[in-house]
Amino acid sequence: MNKKLFLLMIWGIAFGYMEAAVVVYLRALYYPEGFTFPLKLISGTIMWTEIGREAATLVLMAVTVMLAYDRFQSRFAAFAVLFGVWDIFYYLFLWLILGWPESPKTWDLLFLIPLPWVGPVWAPVLVSLGLIGVGSAVLTLNARRRYPHFSKGFVVTETVAGLMIVASFLLSGRNIAVTGMPEPFLWPLFLAGFLLGVGAFFYSIRKR
Repeated sequence: MNKKLFLLMIWGIAFGYMEAAVVVYLRALYYPEGFTFPLKLISGTIMWTEIGREAATLVLMAVTVMLAYDRFQSRFAAFAVLFGVWDIFYYLFLWLILGWPESPKTWDLLFLIPLPWVGPVWAPVLVSLGLIGVGSAVLTLNARRRYPHFSKGFVVTETVAGLMIVASFLLSGRNIAVTGMPEPFLWPLFLAGFLLGVGAFFYSIRKR
């Protein structure tokens, strides 16, 4: 592991704790009896503040990798690693502090931009593991001055795979603001997108 990649992971772990700490405060204030479904969404100023915080988190990650790397490919890969480490340690710290999630099958409200994302915890964790693996592989190659060329077909395939994963979360959360309850998780759609994305990446890398 090169030094930059190691430091990125440290940054992701630390920021995972920061994110977990914010959620601990929010749950103490708004869900003192536990974070369970049917879920009453926070509204008004706090909701918009939370949406702004999520957007700011993405901006911080983007700026961090831009400062660390010069090439777009390295920056994109570093963002994937940073996002994955942050997300996994966010859940780890929540479990250490609150004992939540009780299991990988526990449902969570994952994201709010542009609409609520909902799904079982194992799904975002699996995505994060994939992001860490893919991003680390590219950064390792880049550290050896190897910069794989990814075709337009590869980019299209990965975009479709990502949209499939995002759709599985959005469709599960489409009625959360009305009923407070998620729809059944479309795990076939999610797994198809995940396997398509990971498979296309390693197929493309092996060709080189």
